[in-house]
Amino acid sequence: MKKKSAIFEPIDHETVVDSVTHQIENLIVTGVLKEGAKLPSEREMADAMDVSRPKIREALQRLEELKLIVVKHGEGSFVAPIIGSAMNPALINLISRNPGAFYDYLEYRREQEAFAARLAAKRATNSDKEIIKNILEEHERAHLAGEDKLAKKADISFHAAIVDASHNTMMIHTMASIYELTHRGVFYNPDFLLAVVGSGEELVRQHKEIGHAVLEGRADDAGQAAWDHIEFVEKSFRESNENLRREFLSQKRLAVVSNF
Repeated sequence: MKKKSAIFEPIDHETVVDSVTHQIENLIVTGVLKEGAKLPSEREMADAMDVSRPKIREALQRLEELKLIVVKHGEGSFVAPIIGSAMNPALINLISRNPGAFYDYLEYRREQEAFAARLAAKRATNSDKEIIKNILEEHERAHLAGEDKLAKKADISFHAAIVDASHNTMMIHTMASIYELTHRGVFYNPDFLLAVVGSGEELVRQHKEIGHAVLEGRADDAGQAAWDHIEFVEKSFRESNENLRREFLSQKRLAVVSNF
């Protein structure tokens, strides 16, 4: 009779399923797998984790019951829309109709992104830095090519990458919700920034300043650059609104004068 090891415990059916479940849960909570992300196939996960496909299937069923994933037959398994529930749709609509709420939104982003940039400068891994470098290059390339949609996408992706590099799970999920709303144009339409002379080029420059400070581990500089960036966004928004207000009044005056 073989003597059993005193340092290892037998792995039973439930332990394997628990391990698979916990691995996937950890990827979701840390923001590696985000809302809508497609999981690898059962076969790929079974091979990667060296377990049987039935165990993978059971773990996926458990995650589906927990509402962490959505299984679409014929398509695969996807991370469930857990981020969007951070704000009630009625509240989102209410905020979007309140002009003053936009400045609260910017105030929140200014604080959070400055904090995230400082953390990212201290915590970013080589892989995080590679992601940030690639996005900076893509943003500049899109701007120079005049591809506004790609530039907007790179803009949001850059901010998300900095937050991801902070490795703070609460911030990652909270800000992912904010960026999704920004992407939908709920709080403001990024087109106004591109309407301000030179702002596209300025945004690229500011992103580089933040990114390079993070890549070089200069925490204070990264935080300040992120703070200054949101200040620029707010200033541009105020100037744009003021110009629109002046133009509206000028058109009214012209209409009055033309009637005499």
